[in-house]
Amino acid sequence: MQAAIAGFALGFSLILAIGAQNAFVLRQGLRRAHVLPVCLACALSDAVLIAAGVAGFGALAEAVPGLEVAMRWGGAAFLFWYGARSFLAAWRGGEVLEAGAGAGSLRAALLTCLALTWLNPHVYLDTVVLLGSVSAQYERKLAFALGGMAASFTFFFALGYGARLLAPLFRRPASWRVLDAGVGVVMWAIALSLAVG
Repeated sequence: MQAAIAGFALGFSLILAIGAQNAFVLRQGLRRAHVLPVCLACALSDAVLIAAGVAGFGALAEAVPGLEVAMRWGGAAFLFWYGARSFLAAWRGGEVLEAGAGAGSLRAALLTCLALTWLNPHVYLDTVVLLGSVSAQYERKLAFALGGMAASFTFFFALGYGARLLAPLFRRPASWRVLDAGVGVVMWAIALSLAVG
């Protein structure tokens, strides 16, 4: 039980930081658009990555020359593009919250969600490398991994469905402008940190 609690606590603390994936889940939750599939995609992706880390994939990632650099630059480029989209949305403004409005297609939501997950090197560092290496301290690695996975499911579903509590705030277009500008700043900050190494 101690390993599961440690896995949950570490997993939750790592995922809590505002990032590209979390901002996207928040936006989908506010719009009430494809919340279940987006939350599932994020949580299942984390589960796969945590399992890979605990199983020892972190050592492989370190052993393949150039993999980290390619992941870093690819992730930086994608986050820069996504940040630019957010700044453009903030500049245009005019968006208001209406349940299901501007939902877009499920396919587009899932592709964006998966790109924000799998093209972000920080996700690999947190789930595969960090959680994978910390799990080595525990005799019950499976319990540790399950704790980390439970943290991901708990966080993403709380964020996606809890976003509805913020709905009154986002009925004003100015709130969307602030959110979009904030997401743009976060995306560009992460992209810059990746680019400078």
